[in-house]
Amino acid sequence: MPGRPRATGVFAYGAAAGLAVDLLLGDPRRGHPVAAFGRTAAAVEERLHHDHRGWGALHTAVCAGSTVALGALAARAVRNRPAAAVALTAASVWAVVGGTTLGREARAIGGALAAGDLEVARERLPHLCGRDPQSLDGPAMARAVVESVAENTSDAVVGALFWGAVAGVPGLVGFRAVNTLDAMVGHKSPRHRRFGWASARLDDLAGWPGARLTAALATVAGGNPRGAARAWRADASKHPSPNAGPVEASFAGALGVRLGGTLSYGGRVEHRPVLNGEGRAVEVADVERAVALSRRVTALALAACVGGRLIADAVRHKKHGKRGNA
Repeated sequence: MPGRPRATGVFAYGAAAGLAVDLLLGDPRRGHPVAAFGRTAAAVEERLHHDHRGWGALHTAVCAGSTVALGALAARAVRNRPAAAVALTAASVWAVVGGTTLGREARAIGGALAAGDLEVARERLPHLCGRDPQSLDGPAMARAVVESVAENTSDAVVGALFWGAVAGVPGLVGFRAVNTLDAMVGHKSPRHRRFGWASARLDDLAGWPGARLTAALATVAGGNPRGAARAWRADASKHPSPNAGPVEASFAGALGVRLGGTLSYGGRVEHRPVLNGEGRAVEVADVERAVALSRRVTALALAACVGGRLIADAVRHKKHGKRGNA
């Protein structure tokens, strides 16, 4: 079984290097691969769009499937060159995770709120989430930032690391492709209600393990493990998203704040259940606390994913040894 431990080493070193580059540089400022994928997916949508789930499923299969295939071909090309394989993994991790940029955007909004400059905060909020900024006051924007940091810790970091640990480079780029497609067509606008159904459901499936891992790590890394576990258990299922619910609830409990409530997307008002109702209202200072928690979760996620691969390798080796001695 020599190939498996080497593959685990490639993932461990590559993922650590990719996260380090992200920490130093953030997202690429020009030529971002995710942006290039988005433009390609939009062009494919123009060709395939019909108000029908089947055409939407084809769009998802073409865009996500081709991305996974390209990732597999690239990984295959370097499989016998460990240094190149580590470099490819590192580049893929840097391309698909967004933890540093997430923190920067959150802190920029938090800084504007702390300075009392609500207009600057409203201008920057769309960089982080899709809510209507003009309808939000300072506390509501602070709450939106904390919720976005929580959800994107799973979507932009932990979920990608999980699938990278499971499937290497194809898993990394495939997860980001699915997540991007959901952001593009997975919402309930008239154009995408049926066409985006497949992307939304696939994103729910792909994001399920990463969301639970994020919630578990936030419970461990936060300052209130009991509160985080209680909020996760009691309130996660109240959220309309099966994956955002556990993450936001555990962050709310860990930070000791209330999340959820009334919000507005694209002129549509939603009244969501409150998460961690025992907590206090979100304050501007909680933005920095949420970013710090997100970073701790990221570090633990890397350790958990590498550790999971090592355990899986040990189990395979043990089973292989038993078959060999039979």
